[in-house]
Amino acid sequence: MLKPRLNQNRLGWFVSLALCILVLFPLAAVIVQVLLPGVFFGDWKLGDLRLLLELFNRPLWLKSLENSVLLASGTTLLATLLGGMLAMARATWRFPTARLLDAAVWGLLITPSFILAQGWVMFAAGGGLAVKLLGWSWITPAVFQPAGLIVVMTLSKFPLAYLSVHAAMEWKVEQLAEAARLCGASAWRVWRTVQAPLLLPAFLAGAALVFMDTVGDFGLPASIAAVYRFPTLPYSIYSALYTSPIRFDMAGVLSFYLVLLISLAMLLQFYVMRRSRFDFLSARAIPSEPKPAGRMTPLLTIGNLLFLLVVVGIPIGTNVLMSLFRTQSGGFTLDNLTFSHYVSLFADHSQLLAGLGRSLLIASVSALAGLALGVAVAFVLTYSRFRFKRWIEVMSLVTLAVPGVVLGIGYIFVWNQAWLESIGLLLYGKPAILVLASVAGAVPVITRIMVGAMAKVPGTLLDAAQMQGGSLLNLVRLILAPLIRGALLSAALAAFGSSVFDLAVNAILFPPNFFTLPVSINKAFEDLNFGYASAATMLGGGTVILIILLLEMLLRRKVART
Repeated sequence: MLKPRLNQNRLGWFVSLALCILVLFPLAAVIVQVLLPGVFFGDWKLGDLRLLLELFNRPLWLKSLENSVLLASGTTLLATLLGGMLAMARATWRFPTARLLDAAVWGLLITPSFILAQGWVMFAAGGGLAVKLLGWSWITPAVFQPAGLIVVMTLSKFPLAYLSVHAAMEWKVEQLAEAARLCGASAWRVWRTVQAPLLLPAFLAGAALVFMDTVGDFGLPASIAAVYRFPTLPYSIYSALYTSPIRFDMAGVLSFYLVLLISLAMLLQFYVMRRSRFDFLSARAIPSEPKPAGRMTPLLTIGNLLFLLVVVGIPIGTNVLMSLFRTQSGGFTLDNLTFSHYVSLFADHSQLLAGLGRSLLIASVSALAGLALGVAVAFVLTYSRFRFKRWIEVMSLVTLAVPGVVLGIGYIFVWNQAWLESIGLLLYGKPAILVLASVAGAVPVITRIMVGAMAKVPGTLLDAAQMQGGSLLNLVRLILAPLIRGALLSAALAAFGSSVFDLAVNAILFPPNFFTLPVSINKAFEDLNFGYASAATMLGGGTVILIILLLEMLLRRKVART
């Protein structure tokens, strides 16, 4: 067994090096930039650490921090409560439109935040659909203020808490509640003292995910910048790189505080989880099945439909309508309906089709490369005895927590070194850096999917093949891959879809005159060309969904035949 173990150690070191290049080095570069601000440009002079305290003396920096903390804290509280309550209702009762809620949750989860935010802006702005079609003049000041933005973000981020709590309610131990009821406890007291505490880990996990995703969100501030000034840390970092002169000091300091906020959230969650025990499953645990809602069925059905009309109908429906309206003020009339916005996408000088092609190519390459690396990472975590595999797991998860703007800043520092040009690795300003960043974003998603799939394949199966002299490559190719083909396909398609619409990385790293799909859409939106932006969103999103459905249908059919 010495040779197979040696091969697995080599794979472990290879995976460690790849993750260091993709994640650890760029993240470390952001921190180093604060301590040694000129090191990436040949100046080894120690930086003035008092620059970190300048945040409290510079109005824009401080306001960005305050807005990020306010937005993330408010959204975490409301989204966790909303997602948790919806998940408990969904797991407890059965009603006709319940599956629509599940579909909406996944739809909101995979839809880029900047597209959802653009839909809300076009609906609630001063000349938006709510004012022009419905006469709701009150909605503009209600939405474009901190509390309104928190509500908008809550309606976009609650799926993270919903999935966390819903997964925790897959099993139940009924005798705990029955014992409490036999002691005279009311139904409310049983829920408050027995069921709710058992769900605390799921609520904490959901809250942590909501906070990290919100505080690093670039889509909402980038979209509302056209109509409302609300600087946050991610958007101010982006602005520091695309103003003249370029403010690397500002980008470095704000990135430091952004990473600090996320780190504190993760540490707080770990601390709370370690302070208490929540393991309650026993041999008497049974799968949780929703019960008929009875007299509450009409209320749950109608309430769910109204809720979905808001959370899905407003952002997505507004994009559809705006892509078909000649003007916003024209209203819903036959004279105002047009396909001219879609026609303009195919004009001779339109950048949209070129951007769509580039995004699809980048996403395809990054999905394949990310799949290869993700499978290697999952293999090491599941089957190997590599001594540092715990650190590999941590590095593979870091990208989920680190915002795209911070990762993009790190890539600029790492891949913009003059000495790299002599060895052909000066990637900044080239499309290859977008592929590299997309792979970094795809690896944690692919790894989570593959670890779950590999956990079902016994290690003894692979040990038997190794005893027969099979190489590590043949072991994966001939034994493991056929057993997890469905997971491989799902992981690749998930990575492909998420890479196409990654606005943060594309906005920071796109080379000159190399517009991609999300950058083209966001640029049109910033220019207040809402009809064109909506048509581009519909065309791009429809194309991606069609490609994913066709690939899944063709490949799964091929798998079924074999």
